[in-house]
Amino acid sequence: MTNETAGGPRMWATCWTSAGPASPALADPRSPVNFRARVETAARIGYVGLGFIHHDLVVAEERYGLPTMKQMLDDNGLACEIEMLSGWWATGRQRELSDRTRLDMLRMAETLHPRELKIGPDEDDLPFEMAHWQEEFAALCGQAADVGTRVGIEFLPWTNIKDLATARELVEGAGHPGGGLVVDVWHTERFGTPASDLAEIPAERIIAVELSDAAAGIEGDLVHDTQCNRRFCGEGSFDLTGDVQALHRAGWRGPWGVEILSDRYREMPVQTGMMRAFRTAQLVVASARG
Repeated sequence: MTNETAGGPRMWATCWTSAGPASPALADPRSPVNFRARVETAARIGYVGLGFIHHDLVVAEERYGLPTMKQMLDDNGLACEIEMLSGWWATGRQRELSDRTRLDMLRMAETLHPRELKIGPDEDDLPFEMAHWQEEFAALCGQAADVGTRVGIEFLPWTNIKDLATARELVEGAGHPGGGLVVDVWHTERFGTPASDLAEIPAERIIAVELSDAAAGIEGDLVHDTQCNRRFCGEGSFDLTGDVQALHRAGWRGPWGVEILSDRYREMPVQTGMMRAFRTAQLVVASARG
């Protein structure tokens, strides 16, 4: 099976899709699946790229070294992305800790050449000054550009950057060409964002797209629901067809990420889960695009 998968839509495995029984809800979110196995499994199935959290790349670098990791990616025809930087807007101790991760992610990016660095909002949903955030976002984008990559912010409905409109204000106000949006349809669907709003995103501001599905009702709070109850594409209540069509109208021509986070998924053998995630997402994308 080639990475083009007989001409079908190009698919991207986000970090949790290949991480096995790992979870962002755990105190230690690192994947027990080693870097080589994740890369080779993704390539066999037909993904064109995959994501990693910074913690997993630290472990992989200790075992293989960055040049060997890059060679593994190249040998398998894959690109990568690195996530998830938080605290990039902060001051004091929080900023010190964030900057350590930032500098390490940028160092890794010089060798791994990721498609993007993914960053997050303030999950405590504290008041913030948009002008300050725009300035900090632009500065981070500049640093990423210096090592040949871009920055994508993933807006989350329980945070201070909870919707598409606020995320666009941040990114467009920052004005850096290396910055944009990570559009995860789980978050847009749960927030109630109309597909028509997705169609209006400037194409150059879409850094990545992530697909999944879910039940009609939220189980627990939003954080629990997004981490534990996602479903395979086409097996839930979301209007994925409308979302994909809208993003295509917006001009998105990159790979379609698939991010399945659920207790059920984490119990599956890694290759079985990744294959099903690939096939169900690709079917939805292909059907939506006609």
